[in-house]
Amino acid sequence: MEHKTFQIETTAQAYLQLLSRRGVEYLFANAGTDFAPLIDAFAFWAAMGRTTVKPVAVPHENVAVAMAHGYYLATGKPQAVMVHVNVGTANGLNGIINAARDHIPILFTAGRTPITEQGLPGARDLCIHWAQESFDQAGMIREYVKWDYELRNFTQLESVVDRALEIAMSEPRGPVYLTLPREVLAEPHGEFTLSDLPRRHTGGLLHPDPRDVEAAAAMFKASKAPLIITSSAGSCEGAVEALTRFAEKFGIPTVTFNQRTLSFPTTSPMHAGFSPAPLLDEADLILVVESDVPWYPSVKHPREECKVIQLGVDPLYSRYPIRSFPRDLAIRSDPATALGMLHEALSKDFGNMEHQIAERFARIEALHHGQRAAWRKELEKARHSCPLDPAWVSHCIDAIRDEKTVLVNEYDLLLNQVELAAPSDYFGGSAAGGLGWGLGASLGIKLAWPHKTVVTAVGDGSYMFGNPTPFHFVSRALGLPTLTVVFNNHCWNAVRRANAFMYPNGWAKKANSFPLTDLSPSPDYELVVAASGGYGERVDKPSEVLPALQRALHAVRVEKRQAVLNMVLKDPGE
Repeated sequence: MEHKTFQIETTAQAYLQLLSRRGVEYLFANAGTDFAPLIDAFAFWAAMGRTTVKPVAVPHENVAVAMAHGYYLATGKPQAVMVHVNVGTANGLNGIINAARDHIPILFTAGRTPITEQGLPGARDLCIHWAQESFDQAGMIREYVKWDYELRNFTQLESVVDRALEIAMSEPRGPVYLTLPREVLAEPHGEFTLSDLPRRHTGGLLHPDPRDVEAAAAMFKASKAPLIITSSAGSCEGAVEALTRFAEKFGIPTVTFNQRTLSFPTTSPMHAGFSPAPLLDEADLILVVESDVPWYPSVKHPREECKVIQLGVDPLYSRYPIRSFPRDLAIRSDPATALGMLHEALSKDFGNMEHQIAERFARIEALHHGQRAAWRKELEKARHSCPLDPAWVSHCIDAIRDEKTVLVNEYDLLLNQVELAAPSDYFGGSAAGGLGWGLGASLGIKLAWPHKTVVTAVGDGSYMFGNPTPFHFVSRALGLPTLTVVFNNHCWNAVRRANAFMYPNGWAKKANSFPLTDLSPSPDYELVVAASGGYGERVDKPSEVLPALQRALHAVRVEKRQAVLNMVLKDPGE
């Protein structure tokens, strides 16, 4: 094994060099008094002329975590986040919940109030160092991380960091939490030796039990009306291609329900929309691919005799306290691997099924075209709506895209007005629904893919939750221009819809008055970006939506300035 030795002065200097050597490129950070050794360590390596992990100052923890989340979505590489002791951990927890539910590996780190009151470098010297100590700082976050630990001394530094990264990257992936006491970071040392290639292989792709593949193939052979439902197959490498090939060869309708990544191209003739409800009565076999909630049992569920196969890296969703969807067969596997094996197993009898498959393919293709025709009718109604209709705004966003445009959606982009074909086309919000994800994630994606145009759709509520001032600051500071489209309906529409759905004839619905959901008077969101040198515009006429988008794209692509469009929508109750 090859080793590398560095001349250092402190543990903090060794830590930064170790992160870099392990492939971590960025430390997204919101600093506090616990950062003093790290700040000095960054300055040390800069003076030495050595490359290390790049520091990124992010003035809010939710944005910092979302940036790491977005960067991983684009690159598949986990990044580090550091926050200020317990208070920073609390602020970042929302983003960590999002990452946990979407299997996003993040090395989430925090300082710790100095352990000692005197006698060591880094001992307590401010009043907050007493009030910020916790009995169990990790306790507030432990439920949502795969592992947590505190760095206790210099000799274990390499072991601890390698352990954190291997746990984060092992399947199912997810965030980990490491606390770093100030005294430990400040410990004086003369040199640091680390292994260039750690012997910490995390294992390859998960392969299914061949017997399960044969059982699944037998179920498909016996099926007359199979159905595929997926939410985030696109988060697994090669899964979109494998799923598309499988569905199109065997004529299986595929629904992308609560889609969080592009999991199946909407251009495929087997794409059967965004809700499984219309197909559940007919289905006699459902293959659920990476979907924690394939349908809503209280609203619509499959027939009792319908067989269900659940496929994914964790098809049981073992970290969910309760989840009771039926499962006649569970296949724990990388989706692309399992779908490839299932494709091969079914292909052996393709000749015997060919006529039935051709009939089914033609029927689903007609359904596909019928859905699109209905969506076009919806668009025609929306085209002249004033205030704006989200269908028209969504259509116009699709119209200005090119092959280098990435869509980030945290409400209210309507996917039935957008054509999505490649995995890099689209990223949606986390299953956990922790608001504020979209803005930071768009910066992380832009940082990873500077040659692409990132267009982010957010509701007015999620724009506010995204901490727009820190977001716009980081965009300007790093030269990461993105276009943010605010779907401004002046309310918490998800909350309003939940009330109307639960109480369709309730008092709030009758009065068209929904307390605690109103976001009026609406701020001038287009002015917030101007404070950071960006382009902003308010749009309330349908004829101006497309021109405004083009003006904003000019600012982003040509002027290299971030842009915000405040799209004023009609009241959702109308």
